[in-house]
Amino acid sequence: MAGVSVEECIVPVALPARALGFGLLSEPQGPRARWGVLVLVGGPQYRVGAHRHFVTLARQLAAAGIPTLRFDHRGVGDTGGDLQPFDALDDDVAAGVDALMQAVPDLEGVVLWGLCDAASAALLYVARREDPRVRALAMLNPWVRSPQGEARTRIQHYYWERLRSPEFWRKLARGGVGLDALVGWWRLRRQAKGGAPAASPEAQGPFQVQMARGWQRFTGPMLLQLSGKDHTAREFEGVAEVFPAWTGWQSRAHLTVQTYPEADHTLSARALQDASTQALIEWLRALA
Repeated sequence: MAGVSVEECIVPVALPARALGFGLLSEPQGPRARWGVLVLVGGPQYRVGAHRHFVTLARQLAAAGIPTLRFDHRGVGDTGGDLQPFDALDDDVAAGVDALMQAVPDLEGVVLWGLCDAASAALLYVARREDPRVRALAMLNPWVRSPQGEARTRIQHYYWERLRSPEFWRKLARGGVGLDALVGWWRLRRQAKGGAPAASPEAQGPFQVQMARGWQRFTGPMLLQLSGKDHTAREFEGVAEVFPAWTGWQSRAHLTVQTYPEADHTLSARALQDASTQALIEWLRALA
């Protein structure tokens, strides 16, 4: 992805509870877009990302003229403070937006990018915060895990495939399928019949419902990228199709959905990383 030269510098991020965070800004040395990208970190990762995904993502975006900041939220990487769950990162996200806008003052807005539960954190942020600086969301394999959703996904994408396999029935006839496996399938089937995730004590409801609220409430453009070989992506599709809070999710305005059939959860293959990033760049350019 040839483009303008890129310079990188450390940017301080003033996080809650007096935690001092650090971000890495990749900035184009030439014409640049009016919106920058804030890379949110999820799961056990830090700002480098699995397979250095976040590093290459930020540099490729910057080479395309898009300033990009990746930073560690509280309790991750080089940032102090107590580790926060993904559904309690609103203050950290806001601090990241502050840092990017201050580091690149001529930006008109920010695009939140996240993988897995960082994508979930982005949706939760727009569900609970009114932040006009956030202009768009780009999400890769959002996390909506619940016992019911996980059970449905395992049945549909694992057990049903096994049941359709002649080899499974031959193995069953030979006594090669243990009773525990059959009992496990039956228990999953019962669990999958459960309804929406149980409500948390919080008035806003479980995080999946709050994510759906953000999906419906946010009026800016959204890019949803899904991996073909990823149960998290399949579970998102299943939850969005079944639970009432997600009704009409595919028909929202300004939604772009892209699927990468051979990709795993973290896009471990470099060629697929590059394809995903190039699609992101083209999507961002179309918004300008």
